[in-house]
Amino acid sequence: MSRPIAASSKAGGAGPAALLSRRNFLALSAGAGISFGFARIVDAAMDPAVPGGVPAAPHGGLIEPNLWFGIDHDGIVTVNIIRAEMGQHVGTALARILADELEADWSKVRIVHVDTDPKWGLMVTGGSWSVWQTFPLFSRAGAAGRIALIEGGARLLGVAPSACAARNGAVVAGGRSIGFGEIARRGGLTRTFTPEELEKLPIKPVKDRRLIGRPTEAVDIAAKIDGTARYGIDARVPNMVHARPLLPPTRNGSKVVSIDDGDARKVKGYIRSIALDDPSDTVPGWVMVIAETFQAALKASRHVKVRWTPGPGHGVSEKQIQDRGAELAASAEGGVDLNVADDDSTPEFDWAAATTLERIYTTATVLHFQLEPVNALAFEKDGMFEIHTGNQWQSLILPTLAKALDRPEASIVMRTYMLGGGFGRRLNGDYAVPAALAAKALGRPVKMVLTREDDVRFDSVRSPSVQRLRMAFDGSGQIQAMEHHACAGWPTQVMAGALLAKGLRGGQYDPFAIAGADHWYDVGRQRVRAIPNDLANSSFRPGWLRSVGPGWTNWALESFMDEAALQARVDPVAFRLKLLTGKGRNAGTAPSSVGGALRQAEVVRRAAARAGWGQPLPPDTGLGLATSFGQERDMPTWVACAARVRVERAKGKVIVEKLTIVTDAGTIVDPDGALAQTQGAALWGLSMALHEGTEFVNGEVRDLNLDTYMPLRIGDVPAMDISFVDSAEAPVGLGEPATTVVAPAIGNAIFRAVGVRLRHIPITPEAVREGLAIAARS
Repeated sequence: MSRPIAASSKAGGAGPAALLSRRNFLALSAGAGISFGFARIVDAAMDPAVPGGVPAAPHGGLIEPNLWFGIDHDGIVTVNIIRAEMGQHVGTALARILADELEADWSKVRIVHVDTDPKWGLMVTGGSWSVWQTFPLFSRAGAAGRIALIEGGARLLGVAPSACAARNGAVVAGGRSIGFGEIARRGGLTRTFTPEELEKLPIKPVKDRRLIGRPTEAVDIAAKIDGTARYGIDARVPNMVHARPLLPPTRNGSKVVSIDDGDARKVKGYIRSIALDDPSDTVPGWVMVIAETFQAALKASRHVKVRWTPGPGHGVSEKQIQDRGAELAASAEGGVDLNVADDDSTPEFDWAAATTLERIYTTATVLHFQLEPVNALAFEKDGMFEIHTGNQWQSLILPTLAKALDRPEASIVMRTYMLGGGFGRRLNGDYAVPAALAAKALGRPVKMVLTREDDVRFDSVRSPSVQRLRMAFDGSGQIQAMEHHACAGWPTQVMAGALLAKGLRGGQYDPFAIAGADHWYDVGRQRVRAIPNDLANSSFRPGWLRSVGPGWTNWALESFMDEAALQARVDPVAFRLKLLTGKGRNAGTAPSSVGGALRQAEVVRRAAARAGWGQPLPPDTGLGLATSFGQERDMPTWVACAARVRVERAKGKVIVEKLTIVTDAGTIVDPDGALAQTQGAALWGLSMALHEGTEFVNGEVRDLNLDTYMPLRIGDVPAMDISFVDSAEAPVGLGEPATTVVAPAIGNAIFRAVGVRLRHIPITPEAVREGLAIAARS
């Protein structure tokens, strides 16, 4: 039996608070990118065998006009990408922003997914932020490079810069031209820019764009197809050992009492079992089974007997979590009010209304089930502690690793790999901690891979939620006021407290657990209250899952809007359009929400028209609509979905025949990527609406593998009509918004088809049959 590892509780690095303010991101990014000088030449060839599987510039000699890209002597442009690649081709989208402004030859553009370094600023891939946050930065970087290349090319050609233009990787002056590579080789780049000058750089007008919004080939396709792309699970180094963890009975607070590895010692290749002592409290109660191969570690782990003292979540059920949420949502105390009014007088409610409407909506626990189970390889080399893994939020986990290892954050580096699926699971990089602690204890590289069942038990699940919505009408049926109380586990409170937002009357709330409830409808006096489910927070580690809060807030909001339309005896589409006036706080502001609610109204009109709203349908078939602004008010992606469904009454089966989705995401940088992102998001929304969901039983999720957890199958994929509004407005996000509108559109369609209103997702055949039975008795 191994004894517990002793470790200091002293933190080894500064916290992430200074980097984690989302609203400060652009300022921080600009600060990281102000080094727009052209003097530094890198003579050594860049290594083509980068972990991400995408080759860097393969030729010798590189000049780096700024932090974000380099040009070699053959004109190869290499763009540095800080975003995680998990199948969405994010590097292609971001590189084309820079390449368009630079006037690069797209066939000569390469990307490199970089390792962690403070110079990159905040490294995070989530929230549909990548294009939105990077567009201003990369536009300026490309524009600065273009201006410098034109001036350098003009000098080498012996003409005035005003006589030159950049085109397709060359500077052109009349009938003469000089390539970017030759300009770099001959030392033609000398221009520098101050931060103030960068802010004023002219950006191309829309009509002059050659790559943005145009079909282009993704630059990382070949590596993904031919097997050269490297994922975290592929990472290997000499002398490494393998680890399979034995997980404690609770996510929080478990302690190891004893380890009996007598039988495991008979397994060939078994080395030892280690009880981790984690100063960061990320993996309390973990035991790592170490062996020479993963197969040996897996086999030995089945013979290791561990006794634990469980933590506070032991015995907690889904019903207890939901009941606690209902209790908190019903209480007048607790929670934090958002500032959703034009003045401070509006949040106080007087419910002396002619009629009121109140409804409760709930959602189940949802698992990520990304294809590649979480994994990490860790070791110390030359004074640096290296973590090799796929990760979505390096800036979040680095301070935790520093605390766990009791060493400075600056002495830890995360090597970048592609992700075999992320969907928000890898925003929480907790899986890097046990590998690092084991490597520190053993003094040699440790590669930890979780089995599918381990991965599910260790998942940062999407919390179950309970929401209470109320609306007041006057005597003429006009809306006087609306309330939205949303209770769920708060991932940001648990893992990234620096991102909590300030409430209207003090207090802090998790913006990612309430976003979407602060909608763009004009509803008179409005109140939105975010409530943390303390039982959820203490029983498991809530996580961010694709679409985060709007995945549940919009389910409630858009279902409720249909119910309110029925109460007002108004067509649901007409009801929404009447409320999307674009006035007051819903008018929108520059740069990202210009047009406000009027743009949301337009996608509603288009989706309804394309889907044939108002046309007769066969029996037991209905068309339902829902809309959203995606995620956050300062970067809204306007989206509407019309779902056509058919209900088989006898079986209670809901068949989704077609999804019609219209999106206004401003400028569409990568059309193929935009379509793929919307398709994937919509299908996940469909999966969570009708199929996905688990429950907590005795403190752990019930479903541990895909034999019982049933995501959408390919045979249930409906026809899809996806279109985008042609726009020159600022680009926003596309990875998540469509996820938020499908479930309420389906719920609304079911009601229109068979008169059954369902208020919990996933919608099961049993729930449909029960609803039909109740309707038949009414």
